[in-house]
Amino acid sequence: MLKTQDMETLAPSGAAVAASEGAATEDRPWGSFTVLEEGVGYKIKRIEVKPGHRLSLQMHHHRSEHWIVVSGTALVTCGDRELMLTSNQSTYVPQTTKHRLENPGVIPLVLIEVQNGEYLGEDDIIRFQDDYARSK
Repeated sequence: MLKTQDMETLAPSGAAVAASEGAATEDRPWGSFTVLEEGVGYKIKRIEVKPGHRLSLQMHHHRSEHWIVVSGTALVTCGDRELMLTSNQSTYVPQTTKHRLENPGVIPLVLIEVQNGEYLGEDDIIRFQDDYARSK
């Protein structure tokens, strides 16, 4: 198994890499996320959504997102369409598009999110509706 220092030497020039074994998980009211890897222009997260919970209806000015379902069922709102995704299915969320991720199932939803863009900070979120009364 590669160690953190080995991962850093394998990373492309100018990229910062976080090894998953040292990555911190951040809890949210809807579940949690862990940043698996991050570099210039991209970030990869593991997202877990509790059964019956959903993220806010939101958009991002500076990034697009790709979502790949690992396990569970995802109800995705992307612009004016809704789609149901299961294991090994994916979708793309373009920059500045209103979107939401929901777990309508009875088991945790686990997905991998790949973010691409010039700015990937957690403060690039415009919330239009939020079940947990968070602002922005």
